[in-house]
Amino acid sequence: MIELTEKNDIYPVCPQCKTEIHNLWYQELEGVFGKRYIYFCSNCKSSLGVSHRKGFWMG
Repeated sequence: MIELTEKNDIYPVCPQCKTEIHNLWYQELEGVFGKRYIYFCSNCKSSLGVSHRKGFWMG
């Protein structure tokens, strides 16, 4: 089993520019099926990931 530990004393590092991420930027993407967000580094503006939040009617 993998143990999950909350850490509030360190910052993640951007995989592109290798700087600590102190401020994460995001932008909502327009679409018809729920809401999607793209997250990116505030230093180099590299994309870090895309999330999807389902609408209440999608289950």
